[in-house]
Amino acid sequence: MTITRRDLIKAGMAAGTAISMPSILRAQTLPDDARTVRMVMTDLKIVDPTLSIADVTYMHGLAVYDTLFAFDSKLVPQPQMVGKWGLSEDKKTYTFQLRDGLQFHDGSSVSAADCVASIRRWWQADAGGKLIMERSSDIAKKDEKTFTIALKEPLGILIDLMAGGTNFLPIMREKDADRPATEQVTSNIGSGPFRWNEGLVRPGASFTYDRNEKYLPRQEPADGLAGGKVVKVDRVEWQVITDQQTALAALQAGETDFILEPAADFYPAIENDPNLELQALNTSGSDLYLRMNFLQPPFNNVKARQAMLYLIDQEAFLRVMAPDPRFAHPVTSIFGNSTPYSNDENTGWYKKGGDPERAKQLLQEAGYAGEKIFIFQITDWAAASNAALLLADTLRKIGVNVELGAMSFGEFTTRRANKGPVEDGGWSIFISDWSDYNLRDPIGTSFLFANGDKAWWGWPKSDEYEALRAKWVGAETLQERQALARKMQGVWWDFVGAVMLGQIVQPTAHRKALKGLIEVPHSRFPMWNMQKASS
Repeated sequence: MTITRRDLIKAGMAAGTAISMPSILRAQTLPDDARTVRMVMTDLKIVDPTLSIADVTYMHGLAVYDTLFAFDSKLVPQPQMVGKWGLSEDKKTYTFQLRDGLQFHDGSSVSAADCVASIRRWWQADAGGKLIMERSSDIAKKDEKTFTIALKEPLGILIDLMAGGTNFLPIMREKDADRPATEQVTSNIGSGPFRWNEGLVRPGASFTYDRNEKYLPRQEPADGLAGGKVVKVDRVEWQVITDQQTALAALQAGETDFILEPAADFYPAIENDPNLELQALNTSGSDLYLRMNFLQPPFNNVKARQAMLYLIDQEAFLRVMAPDPRFAHPVTSIFGNSTPYSNDENTGWYKKGGDPERAKQLLQEAGYAGEKIFIFQITDWAAASNAALLLADTLRKIGVNVELGAMSFGEFTTRRANKGPVEDGGWSIFISDWSDYNLRDPIGTSFLFANGDKAWWGWPKSDEYEALRAKWVGAETLQERQALARKMQGVWWDFVGAVMLGQIVQPTAHRKALKGLIEVPHSRFPMWNMQKASS
């Protein structure tokens, strides 16, 4: 089967439908309120940002809680709640002093004891936090505003891990942070720039945040998630509108100001409306890839995995995965396109159009003799489903026996745990994605592990690569880690831990009157700094 872009995109028809739709979100037009921003977001099920890594929970955490450090737009960690910090001469003891004026929403002052308890709870959930815990001999309050982390041995990436772990590090009240990381904190009392409005919670419909008038932002300009968190509106309302046409109609009518993830079919309608615009706030996007099963033929043979590396034409895959080429890019580094560790080491295999003849030759050298290759097709995720169809078509053209397994994402997550052969319910290839931003972190990002049975699904194994990855925790400078990243990538593309299909950036949609939205190198957006033009 040959996949064409026309088979996947019918933007014109959808756009025309959306433009002609009447407003159906509310019975009456909302009053013009220049100090309130309404945003169409996904439903907020879990409010504890340590417990869940969902983007919507992370964004809730950014609003309600403050952090000790945060990454700027260049992924450099900057102090936030911390006013001063230092490192002992032997590089084993970090001392942190909180800046003045930090208060929780209940009026109590933020103390070093709150920070210690919050860090200890985060340690339980985050991979980077667990590493700090393993390397620590003590973490203790020194005085009301000062605490220390004492290490058994130097850990040069400690500040990076605290600034941008996979799990958010919110500073909570000590009495909230004392509960286990597996038990949800629901008080929603932080010290962040917004207050959670408990009285206006409408589960499954809307959630409301009010400006924290007592919040004291840093003096530096906002930059990524760092700098001054200056709130320029009085209230932000998150609206849960699951129907995309309804959401677009509300945006066109001015009943909402922002849509987090507009459907790609509606991009033309948005751009043809003089009051609306698309904006890629997420500057890194996500990288789609195919993962092979290292345990079963044919991909237990390195040459078969190398064949897939040569086979893939990323531009062809991007055409079926991403409907708009402005938001789709090839990616050849295992560290993504947007991180400080992205590099071009050992990427000579990349070629526009791919190299199917070389792929066919490598499969023959691997001893491939027509065994069935089972590819997951995740039917409720369009990009992955379309990519699976194209992959099957591409493999069949070079004589490979392919079976597509169409199933929901939920069914896929259960079956991928099967390590057996295809005839016993096992698998050969699946397609998924990972945040380009998270590929900066080979310690916390399980996609970048290659430790066999302990690795993520697919179970890649390379002792040489793992020896290099182990050195990451001891690298003290950005330059040392960049040099190490090149070596790691060089080995990865030899044993082929996974094959990249391309990078996709999801734009947001908003009314042009909404200004000051902050671009960040990931999919978690802050709500500070934004304002309506009339305000």
